[in-house]
Amino acid sequence: ASDVYKRQGEKVLDLKGLNLYPGFIDAHTHIGMWEEGIGIEGDDGNEDTDPVTPNLNAIDGCNPNDIAFNEALKAGVTTAIISPGSANPIAGQIAAINTSGICIDDMVVKKTVAMKVSLGENPKSVYKEKERTPSTRMATAALIREELNKAKRYAKEIKRAKNNDENLPEYDAKLEALVPVIKGKLPVHFHAHRTDDIFTAIRIAKEFNLRYSIAVSYTHL
Repeated sequence: ASDVYKRQGEKVLDLKGLNLYPGFIDAHTHIGMWEEGIGIEGDDGNEDTDPVTPNLNAIDGCNPNDIAFNEALKAGVTTAIISPGSANPIAGQIAAINTSGICIDDMVVKKTVAMKVSLGENPKSVYKEKERTPSTRMATAALIREELNKAKRYAKEIKRAKNNDENLPEYDAKLEALVPVIKGKLPVHFHAHRTDDIFTAIRIAKEFNLRYSIAVSYTHL
């Protein structure tokens, strides 16, 4: 390392025989949303009082002081794609976060990278227990379609208003959050359990011309 140029005060490390990697990106995680060993105080991943919550964003429920951030960083994960949980068919906005820092606002790489949509057992089990819809896969898919259709109509009404505030539709935070999805500007991240859930995700994506990815929690293929 003697022939390496260095500025005054800089330290040169001899890494001969070692491998150098860029920081890893965890593409699907919930760190900071369910804090390790905390209990109810740190349980902020699922707003399971309403099955449709696209206006929620993971950064508002993510605690960067969760020990999981430090553990991820030590393992080489420098960026985490942090998602709301899978209780709700439309669960909320996924964020890209650096794993180093103490203030979530300073750690944000991108506030919204995708919209979380859940299929299969999670919404079924949560809302069946509450004796509310959706308690079947049919109702989960129907609810997702209903909200996407509402967002399409909402976007058309905004466009029709042509910057005339008097003609704008009444503000709806949920539909506002879904407009970028309908326009293809924000991808959907589907959470699936079984093969038929994967097919349902693809079916809905085709119907609404969505950009999408699918994560499988566990497989019954």
